[in-house]
Amino acid sequence: MAQVEIARAAVADLDRLVLTHSLPRDTTERVRGSLRSLERFPRLGPELTGRWEGFRFILGPWRWMLLVYIFDEHRDRVVIVTIQDARASSAATSE
Repeated sequence: MAQVEIARAAVADLDRLVLTHSLPRDTTERVRGSLRSLERFPRLGPELTGRWEGFRFILGPWRWMLLVYIFDEHRDRVVIVTIQDARASSAATSE
């Protein structure tokens, strides 16, 4: 099983979203629940292209929440690098 880690930048992203979107107290646990599938299926999320080439994403506990990650196959490790609101113009996209 792959080890799943959350980068500090992604934690900061999540903290910001909790504040700006008035998300519930259990948001962190909900996000952890969304990430559990990556332990067994680290290639679950579709690949991104363009400036995000090499990254993948899955949706978080809400359909607008992007959990962007990279999978290091040699170390069997998934790192969540950013958590974004997919509705924002600056969000990771396939272009």
